[in-house]
Amino acid sequence: MKRSLLALSLLAAPAFAAGPAPFTIGGQGFATLQDAVDSVRLGTATILIAPGTYRECAVQAGGHITFKAAEPGSVIFDGVPCEDKAVLVLRGQGSVVDGIVFRNLRVSDGNGAGIRTEMGDLAVSNSMFLNSQEGILGGQPAGQRITIDRSTFSGLGQCDESPSCSHAIYLANKGSVTITHSRFERGTGGHYVKLRAPTVSITDNSFDDTAGKKTNYMIDLSEGSTGLIARNAFVQGTAKENHTGLIVVAAEARTYRSTGLRVEDNDARLSPGDKTSPAFVADYSHDKLALGTNRLGPGLRAFETR
Repeated sequence: MKRSLLALSLLAAPAFAAGPAPFTIGGQGFATLQDAVDSVRLGTATILIAPGTYRECAVQAGGHITFKAAEPGSVIFDGVPCEDKAVLVLRGQGSVVDGIVFRNLRVSDGNGAGIRTEMGDLAVSNSMFLNSQEGILGGQPAGQRITIDRSTFSGLGQCDESPSCSHAIYLANKGSVTITHSRFERGTGGHYVKLRAPTVSITDNSFDDTAGKKTNYMIDLSEGSTGLIARNAFVQGTAKENHTGLIVVAAEARTYRSTGLRVEDNDARLSPGDKTSPAFVADYSHDKLALGTNRLGPGLRAFETR
């Protein structure tokens, strides 16, 4: 039996369809997030999102768009990806995401994400990525700048649902990636941060792997990188798939030089009962890294060349 048009419209609408529009741009209301995005075209706009739980998604094809929760943490996008990719598929000139929660994203190729960035600079702040295959995924072969600040990544990653693993953050761009004041916890596979970028800055974050399962590295700079890794706190858990290193440099290729990569003023520990002896920094690049002073708990070796 075919569903009635009324039933279909109810499924497509937010739970609070009556009343003020959930998405607004300068006071103009829109019924769906995609309608709001499409109205921007090649312009610049902020889409203000009312509190609520939404089962919808959007593709940004142009312009500079800020996706902003009216109240940080009160806007939840739950379980509906666009293009079998992510809640937000971004290929405009630039994007900002502020105060939004993304959760329960799974797609057929194992890379269901809150955000898929394919073009344009991206800034993410005050957001949460929960219980999904991936948190933020993507990149472009140009000088894309990606910044992530004051955000939480929890219950992310997998290596069992597809031929390749997914990760809490997986970015491949030829510009820079900056990650600050964010928390990574309870990984469910893959790496917490996997980057293929020539320049990185990863500072003032916490990586808590104590409740992780089948996880790998905390930070994987797969093809080498320069920049700074500093003032982060790491606790490695026991239920890991790969426990041999916390920060690993150029394990897959030496595309980017790693000479001068600074790793300093970090604090790293093993969980109670962990009898392994991983390297805090494992280097495949054979470049001259700038390994400074780091506070390491018992069982951790400071450095290893592979």
